[in-house]
Amino acid sequence: MSQPVKVTAAIIRKKGLILIAQRKHSSWLESDKWEFPGGKIEPGETPEECLVREIQEELGIRIALDQVFMVHPYTYMKEGRPSPIELHVFLAQWVSGEPQCLDCQDFRWVRPSELRSYPFVAGDLAVVEAFLRQQSV
Repeated sequence: MSQPVKVTAAIIRKKGLILIAQRKHSSWLESDKWEFPGGKIEPGETPEECLVREIQEELGIRIALDQVFMVHPYTYMKEGRPSPIELHVFLAQWVSGEPQCLDCQDFRWVRPSELRSYPFVAGDLAVVEAFLRQQSV
């Protein structure tokens, strides 16, 4: 199997709400599904730098990273072949800007209790569950 692609995602919080984004209809993988926004780490870039850049590019907002929430390996199937990722998930706070759909189809600020009502991409399902478990502690 090939080396996993390193990607990031942010659980962005603002006044008790979480920002989620919907993948574009034209996405090659799980189009129209919801996700914690983020993206692929570029060569020479740290996960933190990647996440700040991706959130600015996708949603036009500034965030402050709090801490790593989890690192989650997941394997998607692409054209019948395994396509592994290593998902670096961070807790973050919204800092400024109004979200815009710059590189996503839609976005929503939702209560944590609403997360399960959205069809998330497969790689984020374990993140949703881990986050909800942490909230109930």
